[in-house]
Order: sequence, then structure tokens, then C-alpha cells
Amino acid sequence: MRVIIGGCGRVGAHLATKIAFERHEVVVIDKDPLAFKRLGKSFDGTTIRGMVFDREVLEKAGMNRCDSYVAVTSGDNSNVVSATIAREIYRIPKVVARIFDPRRAEIYRRLGIQTVSSVTWAANEISNLVLFPHMVRDLALGDGEVQLVKASIPPRIAGRTIADLMIPGEVTPFAVVRAGRSFIPASHEQLNEGDIIEVAVLASAMDKFQQMTTP
Repeated sequence: MRVIIGGCGRVGAHLATKIAFERHEVVVIDKDPLAFKRLGKSFDGTTIRGMVFDREVLEKAGMNRCDSYVAVTSGDNSNVVSATIAREIYRIPKVVARIFDPRRAEIYRRLGIQTVSSVTWAANEISNLVLFPHMVRDLALGDGEVQLVKASIPPRIAGRTIADLMIPGEVTPFAVVRAGRSFIPASHEQLNEGDIIEVAVLASAMDKFQQMTTP
């Protein structure tokens, strides 16, 4: 796979070294040549000095033959302009842009550009750690809108069923760990005290799920 990364800040450098370590071809673009020092001496990809939205720079980087483009500069405008060029002109199949203003996310998604907002992600992550300490979060999807969490079944709801913990479109239990073994439960499966349930929960419904599972 050939990946072009626009921006060699902390995120871009970490991403570039990680992808290169997996033996993929990586090209990193940045206007500041000193930024490439973040890649370390072991980085065996290509570095190009220039603006991420400059057509000549993008051509030099091989945009017309890459599989993915990731825009992670320090500016929303640079990220979105270069991502739009990658998507609309070069028809890159996978384009991802980092944004700092989460209000813009929906606009860019309509253009076929996937976005990652560190502001929204961090806010959701921190609020969940603070507000729902009895639950363990396994994974956050998207910008944290959907959380995969696990919780232990307390005595007060033992004997109830999986269906009793479901809220369509908001809370969906998808696995149970019982006596060290996991399985995918039917909706009528009765829960035992000490069972651990794995659940997909909307961030906006975390308080509802907490009320159902708090000891």
C-alpha cells in the first residue's frame, strides 16, 4: 500500500513511522524541513518539502498512484483543501482529514472525506471516564459517538434478560462472558450475577445504561 501523509507534526510523524513499520510505502509532505526530524533515523519512507495543497508537490509525492491520503497539518483549511484535491481530482479511494472544528465534520463527510476531530474525541473520552467509572470502555467508534463498553451484572438485575437491557438504536448488548467463556446471547438469554456483558452504547445514552447496570 502507498500512503501519502500531509503534515509531519506529532500526529503525522507517529502515523508515518507506524505505517512504514508495517512495511507499507509512505511519503510525508511538510513545509518545514525540520519537522522531518520527528520521523527518526530509522524511517525509510520518503519526505518532500512543500505545501500540501500545491499540485506540483502532490505530483512529486505520487498522488496519482497512491492508495490513501491523510491530511494532518495544524490547520483545518490546509487539511480540507488537500483532502478535497485528493478526493475530487486524483480520486484517491481512502482520504482522511484531521479537523479541529468539529462543526465542519458533516460538510466534509458529504464530500466523501472521512474526518477525525481530536476535540470531539477527547471530550467524549474524558467525560465517559469521569461520569461512568464503573464501566470499562473497550473502544470508541468514529469521534466517540458509539462506545463499546463492558459491565458486570449486579445482583439486582440478575435473572433479567438481554432484551431487558436493549434500547433500540441506543443500547445493544452483543456478547456475554460467563465463567470465563464468551458467547453471543439470544434476546431471551437470562443474565446471572457476575456475568460480564459487552454492549454498544450511544454516547448520548450512556447515562441510561448506567442507570440499568449500576450496582
